[in-house]
Amino acid sequence: VPCSEPRKIRKAQQSAADCVMYDLEDGVATSCKEQARRLLAEAAAGSRRGAEVGVRINAIGSGLEDKDLCAALQAERLDVVLVPKVNSATDVQHVCRAIDRAGRSAVRVIASIESARALVNIHEIAQADARVDALLFAAEDYCADAGVTRTATRRELYHARAVVANAAHAFRLQAIDMVAMDFRDADVLCEEAEEGAAMGFTGKQVIHPAQLSVVQRCFAPTPAAVLRARRIVDGFRRSCNTGRGAFELDGKAVDMPVVKCALRVLRR
Repeated sequence: VPCSEPRKIRKAQQSAADCVMYDLEDGVATSCKEQARRLLAEAAAGSRRGAEVGVRINAIGSGLEDKDLCAALQAERLDVVLVPKVNSATDVQHVCRAIDRAGRSAVRVIASIESARALVNIHEIAQADARVDALLFAAEDYCADAGVTRTATRRELYHARAVVANAAHAFRLQAIDMVAMDFRDADVLCEEAEEGAAMGFTGKQVIHPAQLSVVQRCFAPTPAAVLRARRIVDGFRRSCNTGRGAFELDGKAVDMPVVKCALRVLRR
C-alpha cells in the first residue's frame, strides 16, 4: 500500500492481510516521498494486531534508501524490510547493517528479485545475511529488464519463477510470488495463485484487499488434501509399526517422498 495515501492505508489496516507492506518506493510519487516517510510511523502503529508490518524502501543506490531506512527503523512496529531491485548480496547487506546499527534485532529482510542479474546472483542473495527471510519475484520489473513480453499464459515467466521458488527452498526461505495486476479479474487471480502454489511458492503479493480471500484460499491446503495427508501419515506409522516401509493407499504406492509431502501439507 502506498504510504502517501491515508485512505488506502486505512483500507489495508482493516484487511485480513498476513503482512501489510507500507510502500515508499514505486507506489509513491517522487514529490510525495517525504510525506510518505512522515506517515510511516503512524501507519505502522495503526496496523491490525496479528498482521506483520513491513516497509518497502527505495532501491539501494537510488539516493533515497538511507532516509527510508531511518524512517522505517524509527517506527515502533516493524517486522520486515522489503529491499527492492536487489542485484547482489551487497544490496541486502547494506540494509542489514542499518538494521544492526539501529538495534532492531527482530527485523527480517525480504529480497526482491526483479532483474536478469538478480536471477543470476540469486544464490548469493539468498545467503547474503541471516536476516533474509524470503525471496520475492517482481514480474513487471523483471520483464522490463530482461526484454520479456508478457502474455496471458505466463509461459515466458515460468523459468524465472521456478528459479526463485527453488532457490528459496534450497536455503529454507519463504518464496513469494508475483502480483496479479488485473485485480478485478478473480478468475485470472485464482489461476495464477494456484499455479504459484503448485510451483512451490509459499505466498503471493496482493495490491488490493479484494485479492486477499482468493489468494489465501488458493495457498491453503484444501480439506480433501488435509484428509489425504492425515491418512498417508497414519498409514505410514502403522506400516512402520509392523516392520514395513512403503505401503499401499487407495491403490497407489506410498513411500517416504510421499510421506514428506503429506507432512508439509499438515504443517501448513
